[in-house]
Amino acid sequence: MATPILSISSTEIAGPAKLKEITRLMDILSSDLEKVTLLPHQRDAHLEQLKVYGRDPSNSDPIFTKQGIETLTRHALNSPSLTTSRNALRCLANAMFLRPETRKIFLDLRYEAKICNKLKNDSRDDEFLASRVIFLTTYDASVDLEIMIDQWHLAENICTNLGRHTKQYTTKQKGVKEIDPMEDMALIESLKLLFNVTHFCPERAGAFSPAIPHIFMLLTRRPVMSSKPLDPPIGTLINALLNLELEAKDNAEKIFPRAAPNANVDRLIDILEQSTKAYTDDDLEHLASPLLTLLRKAHEVAQKDVQSHLKQRLLPSDADRLQPLGRTETLPSRLIRLSSNATTPSIRESISSLLFDLSEKDATKMVQNIGYGFASGFLFSHNIPIPENAAEAWSTSDSGSSRPRASNDSSKPVNPITGQHLDAEQVVELPEMTQEEKENEAERLYVLFERLRATGVVNVENPVHTAMRKGRFTEVDDEDSD
Repeated sequence: MATPILSISSTEIAGPAKLKEITRLMDILSSDLEKVTLLPHQRDAHLEQLKVYGRDPSNSDPIFTKQGIETLTRHALNSPSLTTSRNALRCLANAMFLRPETRKIFLDLRYEAKICNKLKNDSRDDEFLASRVIFLTTYDASVDLEIMIDQWHLAENICTNLGRHTKQYTTKQKGVKEIDPMEDMALIESLKLLFNVTHFCPERAGAFSPAIPHIFMLLTRRPVMSSKPLDPPIGTLINALLNLELEAKDNAEKIFPRAAPNANVDRLIDILEQSTKAYTDDDLEHLASPLLTLLRKAHEVAQKDVQSHLKQRLLPSDADRLQPLGRTETLPSRLIRLSSNATTPSIRESISSLLFDLSEKDATKMVQNIGYGFASGFLFSHNIPIPENAAEAWSTSDSGSSRPRASNDSSKPVNPITGQHLDAEQVVELPEMTQEEKENEAERLYVLFERLRATGVVNVENPVHTAMRKGRFTEVDDEDSD
């Protein structure tokens, strides 16, 4: 005789009554595995009720026991009914999320092959649920990701599912098809799983190389929210690429396709530009570093013409140098400003590292590109030898002239500190200092240099001592000071 279904809302019971009801449901579901006593719709209704109760772990202990996890796993991965399987997987995923110790219980049951096999189904529900369960197991030390990849085809199945998400962009469809919310949920879960697996098992990252063109296609075709450009799935797509073997020779054409080698990096730069407009500096501190890291990786493996294109889009232009660098609202200017923001150390480091890479990891070229004022802090903090003074950074220019010139515009001299074209600087007319004012200013600077040297933070020589050593110091007679 089938067990009747009790229609009880989870909001109607709590405490001991809830515990009693969950115990009853788990006992029925467990017994049903040994001897079938439930009709399909009854079994599904029990699992649905259990899912609702299990969202709050208080007074839900029977779900999280070894027997409870085994009961849910067997219904999830042994049931011939897809509906029952998915209902049980939802309960299982919730339990593994709420109580980390249940992940080890699941792994001990040795159902890795069956959960990986679930990913083969061309179903966004199965993709989402199976990916979520496997994703949660990646945080347990006992998981063997190499076996899941080598024997149970985890990487192959993930890549196949990502390819399925690109079908809407590769097949001709009449009209604009609205994206099913489950489509995005499954995509995001697959991408999160890919990132975790390649992070915890970098030895098998190469198995995920077939996913690279799928991810870039989704990146370039998916619309980006102007108000939150790094929201999922865009940010998740970017993260998924970070651990892949982008440097592998066979992957170069996937990143820089012959027909449009700049297309993918242009998309990344467009997302970066929208992000610097949409987010506050504090938000960028938590969101933008993966994107900047990906741009650095792309620059490192790109061919020369793509590298030149990246420099053109990310380094200050001639128009930017009509003012001191960082004053305009172009992307290079915003990046330069962020590179000196003391309150956002992560984004500051990421941007400065990118600018250093774009300068061919050469201190002199970095000074030429963004000015001594912005470059010196990064170079000093990384113990990279820098020119002793700003003008020296320009003394090895191709023209042979010691006059500072912008690296991307050799025709015009620039201010080596600010990076602004000299002919664009405003001339400030000040009254000529009296001899007494000059002496007072010299004394003030002398004291400042002595204090700076005494701190030991930087090794600087007082310019007065330098002038005396080089014979450029001349005493002024009292009568000359009148």
